[in-house]
Amino acid sequence: MANLKAKPFYLSDEDIAWVQQTIAGMTLDEKVGQLFCLVGYSDEEEYLKRLAAEYKAGGLMCRPMAASSIVNTVQTLQRSAKIPLLIAANLEKGGSGIAEEGTTVGSVMQVAATDDDDMAYKLGVVCGREGAAVGCNWAFAPIIDIDYNFRNPITNTRTFGSDPERVRRMGVQYVKGVQQNGVAASIKHFPGDGVDERDQHLVESINSLSCEEWDATYGAVYQACIEEGAMTVMVGHILQPAYSRRLNPALKDEEILPASLSYELVTKLLKEQLGFNGLVVTDASTMAGMMISMPRSQAVPRAIAAGCDMFLFCRSLEEDFGYMKQGIEDGIITEERLNEALTRILGLKAALKLHRKQADGTLAPKLEEALKVLGAKEHRQWSVECADKAVTLVKEEPGVLPIHPDKYKRVLFYDIESQQGVAYSARVGAAELFKEKLKNEGFEVTTFEVNPGFEGMMSAQSEVLGKYDLIIYLANMVTKSNQTVVRIEWKQPMGANVPTFMTTIPTLFLSVENPYHLLDVPRVKTYINAYNSNDNVLQALLDKLMGRSEFKGTSPVDAFCGLWDARL
Repeated sequence: MANLKAKPFYLSDEDIAWVQQTIAGMTLDEKVGQLFCLVGYSDEEEYLKRLAAEYKAGGLMCRPMAASSIVNTVQTLQRSAKIPLLIAANLEKGGSGIAEEGTTVGSVMQVAATDDDDMAYKLGVVCGREGAAVGCNWAFAPIIDIDYNFRNPITNTRTFGSDPERVRRMGVQYVKGVQQNGVAASIKHFPGDGVDERDQHLVESINSLSCEEWDATYGAVYQACIEEGAMTVMVGHILQPAYSRRLNPALKDEEILPASLSYELVTKLLKEQLGFNGLVVTDASTMAGMMISMPRSQAVPRAIAAGCDMFLFCRSLEEDFGYMKQGIEDGIITEERLNEALTRILGLKAALKLHRKQADGTLAPKLEEALKVLGAKEHRQWSVECADKAVTLVKEEPGVLPIHPDKYKRVLFYDIESQQGVAYSARVGAAELFKEKLKNEGFEVTTFEVNPGFEGMMSAQSEVLGKYDLIIYLANMVTKSNQTVVRIEWKQPMGANVPTFMTTIPTLFLSVENPYHLLDVPRVKTYINAYNSNDNVLQALLDKLMGRSEFKGTSPVDAFCGLWDARL
């Protein structure tokens, strides 16, 4: 059973009494409801009241919405609930992770590229302040995955990079910053993504490190964040075969489960070996990685039986609640395990003082007050600082930089951009915005257009040579879930927009998202990573290209992807 007087709860006797008395007075349906953290996309009142009053959900994760909608959502939920709810959000880049008016400090890897631990702390502070302002009390962050595999489509700029020591330091600082502002951190995704190149949204992925390697890397990062007082851990649909076998030598290969369903990894490794005393939540249960090993009717209760305390999302409200209730009645979830999960859930709520705020009427946020915090001047200044410190000159052709219209009047511009906005992405259109910035500086900018044709019928070299002084590529290729690769798809015919004029026309390749494009353009002589495409980053990038500001970023990963030719 969790120790509510110890880290990370530190509850008083009075708070512990509230937890115990609340559990003692709950019906089975109320207990089942507390095990679920559901998801909200709008402030539709009837739906929210149903979640709070009928299903008695323990929490809700909000996707980004306008501040007014978020405030309405939280007000409706908290006023309709008998037991106050945990309100979560992916506060990874800043307050914009929950409210559209919030600040984007920068992507996690952008923060890492500053090589300034204090910037990770500031990121946590902004997430905590702005999240709390709209009623959020739970950050699904920081991501403390380690980006070992540049082909991984999920980790990428959502991580502090590939150096475990930097990930450890910055993860700890984020935890400190967000929790000092009344929002619980959730370190994720245990036991650690970034080794495999597969996406657990689509398939079980594997952390294939040995126990000793894991202890020295992911284990050390988790241990440090736990010691800092991280209140929750999010468990991924990721296998860690070495530890599963060590903790249960009788396991057959086909019995090794993703962490979200693994007693060995959640209870034995995380709670017992690492000593984590807080709340454990699964990653989204709608991912294929959680549903491949067993029927969903078993997976729903097995997640709690394995040691997870809350179940994130559902495929069908009625069906999944039924599966959970049946799992309790059938003994898959023992009474002891159920009570422990409820103790940790209510213990977290008590540690966040939600029951006290509910009693004194201060639990629901107020829009007018929230708008004073969202996008606050200090937060916006930190975003500018982060952009200035992060933009990284990975490789440079001597004499090309800085650029200026007096030196390179005629610019041929190649835009390479993802075609849809997705979770964790920047907005579509960064290339066009940057092109307009170049024009405003006095450059004559022509966007490359494909001249269709086949061999013998393609554009003549003379259409480029002698007509342009500089070539600029801007790539805004966003990594996202539910895809398998993030690579440049060149235009036809015959890769018409591939960099082929590098030996005759100075060429710059700028990436504002994925830091690994040298895989596809290894011979580009000047390559820059910016890790994000918000307005502050685009301006910082331009200022550095034009020599108004120095390049200060330090690459948090091997941008050369281990390729010798990428360094040429």
